[in-house]
Amino acid sequence: MAAKNKPASRKRAAARKEKDRSFYDSALSEAERVLLPQAMEMEGLEEEIALLRVKLNSIIAQEPENMALVLKGIAMLTRAVATKYRLSKEAKENLADAIDSVLKEIGSALYPEAFAQSED
Repeated sequence: MAAKNKPASRKRAAARKEKDRSFYDSALSEAERVLLPQAMEMEGLEEEIALLRVKLNSIIAQEPENMALVLKGIAMLTRAVATKYRLSKEAKENLADAIDSVLKEIGSALYPEAFAQSED
């Protein structure tokens, strides 16, 4: 009954996530499926990042001497996490505007004479 109250976009996102999950589940061993929820709790949210962590764990356990493959996995994970935290141009501008506003408010509270003149 609660599902009927969800907005359509949330329903689609939930359905898409379930579809993606079943897609990835077929590529995982039973041990990896057990590890996936634990990997998803780690910082980095996206299921793909969790999947990379699980696969990297498997590679290290099965082929610890294969440093080329381990380093390639680490590079992929690093790029995925960096991409997740990269801000869009609009988000950067909004953040810069918000920081500017906060600094002006703090500055005018601490030194009202200087900020009153600069606003004229």
